[in-house]
Amino acid sequence: MGAPGSGSAGPADDAAVEAAAAVLGHRARRGVPIGALTTYRVGGAAALFLEASGLDDLVLAGEALARSGLPVLVLGRGSNLLVADRGFPGLVIALRPEGFGAIEPLAGHMVRAGGAVQLPVLARRTASLALTGLEWAVGVPGSVGGAVRMNAGGHGADTSQSLARCSWVDLRDGSVHDVAAADLAFSYRRSAVGPHHVVTAAEFGLAPGDRETSEASIRDIVRWRREHQPGGQNAGSVFTNPPGEPPRNSAGWVIDAAGLKGRRRGSAMVSDKHANFIQADAGGSAADVHALILEVQRLVASRMGIELQPELTMVGFPVPSTSAGGRESCR
Repeated sequence: MGAPGSGSAGPADDAAVEAAAAVLGHRARRGVPIGALTTYRVGGAAALFLEASGLDDLVLAGEALARSGLPVLVLGRGSNLLVADRGFPGLVIALRPEGFGAIEPLAGHMVRAGGAVQLPVLARRTASLALTGLEWAVGVPGSVGGAVRMNAGGHGADTSQSLARCSWVDLRDGSVHDVAAADLAFSYRRSAVGPHHVVTAAEFGLAPGDRETSEASIRDIVRWRREHQPGGQNAGSVFTNPPGEPPRNSAGWVIDAAGLKGRRRGSAMVSDKHANFIQADAGGSAADVHALILEVQRLVASRMGIELQPELTMVGFPVPSTSAGGRESCR
């Protein structure tokens, strides 16, 4: 998830950091390299980092933010996030699995999952319960909280299709809310979940299925991803698919048609396996990834007449970046 001012590259306000640290006490750590916690594995550190074990920690975080005015970034699995090399000059919040990692079957084919639950784990768990509807989630390396925030999806399905409700903490005042899916204004890779919300749990309404059939579908999705998408240091799809008719409504096809597959900028390269993925070299820099993203946008616009919009959340860069609301991070 992103944050107000998350595109800014300004240095941390020392007085604000001290004010927040005084509220959080031993719960907060300084200078944690959050870039290493993302799937790009590049980028800098957070001025302050809080791993929340329960709602009390999140309420306290809201108090720290109110007193300090620091920007906040909610970190999921880091699978849709690029952190600038200079880091994030505010408070980064992550959910600990010990407090937010439970999966609980409910009556009526419902399943409740904590915000820190990994989507592939949820997909396999619901399949083992002979429930169908979340098989697609095995292919998204994010968290439940991030999935709700960005309406994550794949293979013809998305979060909105099975989500019944979620719970979040509003960091502006520390209040806890239960929100129906109908009130989340879901659209393509977007929702009403804001940068000041921490999704702590979600309930999914699934259908009775067959365990073997669901597990076979999961194997097919995993196999497809290995055949068609690169591994290594990347954050999945960089750009949302543009509107239009096939094949021009595929960001990967458009980038490939613009002749950019395999294009390199320093330690970053447009994948030669799937053009909507940008790979970072081991020991590379977030600056190279960011520069390549901007270069791809510019060249696709000039060569194809299409303005690509990032799906990736980017924080700490000089110019605020348009994002689709954060696979958290979201993811």
